[in-house]
Amino acid sequence: LDLVANHVHEKHPFYRENKDRENFFTDLYLPDGSLNTERWDDHRLTTWFDTFMPTMELRNPEVAEVVSDSAVFWLERFGVHGFRHDATKHVPLSFWRMLTKKINELSANTGRNYLQIGETYGSPELISSYISPGMLNSQFDFNVYDAVINSVIRPEIPMSRLAERLLESQKYYGTNHLMGNMSGNQDKPRIMSLATGEVAFDEDSKLAGWTRDINKTNEVGFARVGMIHAINFFIPGIPVVYYGDEIGVPGGNDPDNRRMMQFEDLDEDQENLKDMVSRLAYLRNNRMEFIYGDFRIWEVGDETLLASRNYFSDKSWLLLNSGDEPVELILTWSDDYGNPQFFNHREYEKNDESILVHLPARSFEIISTENQSYQ
Repeated sequence: LDLVANHVHEKHPFYRENKDRENFFTDLYLPDGSLNTERWDDHRLTTWFDTFMPTMELRNPEVAEVVSDSAVFWLERFGVHGFRHDATKHVPLSFWRMLTKKINELSANTGRNYLQIGETYGSPELISSYISPGMLNSQFDFNVYDAVINSVIRPEIPMSRLAERLLESQKYYGTNHLMGNMSGNQDKPRIMSLATGEVAFDEDSKLAGWTRDINKTNEVGFARVGMIHAINFFIPGIPVVYYGDEIGVPGGNDPDNRRMMQFEDLDEDQENLKDMVSRLAYLRNNRMEFIYGDFRIWEVGDETLLASRNYFSDKSWLLLNSGDEPVELILTWSDDYGNPQFFNHREYEKNDESILVHLPARSFEIISTENQSYQ
């Protein structure tokens, strides 16, 4: 469930009943008389998201007890498996410690594990500060998200940007971590509309969603969206599909990115993308290197990247070409690996020591060692 621990609406009973109590809610106005709204960084623990959304003073243990008990109620009563924590950096560390302690106690009683994944925009230092045994299990990796969509979609952004971000995440979180690698979220325009160019990276994408119909999909868009999914399912962390991205739903930013899900009457391009994501998920669940393997980047060009994941004899390579022209990539191959297993069945040439793969424009390939669970 999406747990919003930071704020409530002004009509919420908790606010109406306690708004006049000292230290139950933060002040809407700062000492200098200015509004304390959207002060994301300089007043991040007290800022209101809007004038009608009071921020709870979670540094007050009495307030924190109420909110954390409310959270545990959902786990205990309804069997919820965990939380996506909204606005994590706007909530004090003391609250996350209190909530996690209660969740750990519940886990000891039920024998079930509960996942806590946070939402924090900021530096790796800030994001990682909320992850520890007594805190959250993980967070969404917005820095990797930005690098993935920019490197795949924007020709002026080289693949080296993505490589740098992936290595940075490995430095902060290790290879085997639970960081969320997301295709999108409610604060971003749809990746399909960025991929087709219908929504520009430098425009106000919320305004775009309000002022024009954004519905374009095309071959280029589906190809780029497919590459984004392939990266997210291959790299360490948890692949997170924002609903609709598995079929390439278009749209601007909030609220245009919250359209009703389309479950039926998919066209051929949508069906093909959905099938591809399903096959990626199957690999992720069934090949050990996708779950526990180390991660290495072997080659990076302006528009190409070659990376691998290895877990003992189980090995897979990801080959990316974000450019508008076909390329050829070479990877070392040993006869001990058996016959290569190709995800997309690209053309290739094999000899005793290597495989040369022909990658079309805006495409990817995953090559794996022989494994019964590949198909």
